[in-house]
Amino acid sequence: MTQRMPTLLYIDDDGALARLVDRGLTRRGYKVIHAASGEEGLERIRRAGAQESIEDCIDVVALDQYMPGLDGLDTLEQIMAIPDAPPVVFVTASQDSSIAVTALKAGAADYLVKDVKGDFIPLLHVAAEGALRQAELQRAREEAEAEIHASRDRYAALAAERELLLREVNHRVGNSLQIIASLLHLQASSAAQEEVKAALTNAMGRVAAVAQVHRRLYTSQDLKSVVLNQYLDSLLEDLRRSAEGDRMSRLTLKAEPIEIDPDRAVAVGIIVNELVMNAVKYAYPDGAGPIHVELTSQGDDLLLSITDDGVGDNVRADPRSTGMGQRIVAAMATKLDATVERDPAHSGTRIILRFRRTPAAPGNANSAATG
Repeated sequence: MTQRMPTLLYIDDDGALARLVDRGLTRRGYKVIHAASGEEGLERIRRAGAQESIEDCIDVVALDQYMPGLDGLDTLEQIMAIPDAPPVVFVTASQDSSIAVTALKAGAADYLVKDVKGDFIPLLHVAAEGALRQAELQRAREEAEAEIHASRDRYAALAAERELLLREVNHRVGNSLQIIASLLHLQASSAAQEEVKAALTNAMGRVAAVAQVHRRLYTSQDLKSVVLNQYLDSLLEDLRRSAEGDRMSRLTLKAEPIEIDPDRAVAVGIIVNELVMNAVKYAYPDGAGPIHVELTSQGDDLLLSITDDGVGDNVRADPRSTGMGQRIVAAMATKLDATVERDPAHSGTRIILRFRRTPAAPGNANSAATG
C-alpha cells in the first residue's frame, strides 16, 4: 500500500513565493495547497475538516503574517478555534520578535523568517516535520489520557456496582439472620423447659450478634468497618428484648466510638453476648442486678470489660452447664488475639479482654489467654 503524502496548506498572498514553496516541498514528499488570503485558508481548513476522506485532509499549515484582510495572527486565532485544527507554522518576513512570541502564545507550533528567494524552504520542511511529529505526540497523549479516564470511569462503575452488591448481600444476610433470631425468640418464649428456653435464648443472642454486624454494614457508608459503640448499643438492646429481658433492665453500656473491621466486630459481639448471658444466669441467683459493658482504648489496644456486682467466686457450678459459652469465648478471643483475665480485686465478677485495634502482623501474634 502506497503511503499517503502529507498535505501542507500554504497561506500567503505572494503567488510567486507560493510556487517556490510548492516545488520545494513537493520534491520533499509533500502535497502543497495554496491559499492567497486568510479567509481562503480558513475556508479550506473547514472544508477539509468536513470531508470524511483522509486524502482530503490538511496535515499542517504554513501561515504568512502580512496579508490583506485577515493578517496572520487573526487567521491563526480563528484556526485555533476550529476543532481538530492542523498544526500551524508561522512564516513571516518580519524580524520583529514580538510577532513570533505572540504567534507561539496563540498556538503556533513553530516560527520562522522567510525570504523572497525561497531559501527558507528547507527550514519550512524541517518545521513542518517537527509540527507533524508534535501533533502526533499530542494526539497520542490525548488518546492515552482518554483511555485512562475511560478506565477510571469503568473502575469507578465496577466499584460502585460491587459496593451496591455488597450492601444487598449484607442486607439479605442480615434479614435472614434476623428472621432466624426472631424464630428462636418465639420458640424460647413458648418453651416449657427452662433448659430448652436457655439454650434457645443463647442461640438467639449469638445469631443476633452476627446479624447486627450485617445490619450495620448495610446502613453504613463504609463497608470496611463497624463503629463498636453503635453496634454494641444495638446488640444490648436485642438482649433486653430476649427471653431473659426481664432480668436485664439494669444492663448498661459505656463505649467509645471505635471502628474495627466486621470480622473482629462479630467476635466482640459474640463475646459480649456470652459474658452478659453468663452474668444474667449466675451473678444474681435471687433476681436481677446491674451488668456493665465498657469499651475503652489505650493507645493501640482496646479494653472490653463485662462487670457485675453479683456473687462472684462464691457461685456454685451449675450441673446443667455444658461449658459451651466458655469455649465460644475462648475461640472468639483467639480470633481477636485477645487476652482474657478476671479482675481479682472486684467483689463480683469482672472479665477484661485486651486486644489490638488492628490485627497483629503475621508472626507477631500472642497466644490468647482464656479465663
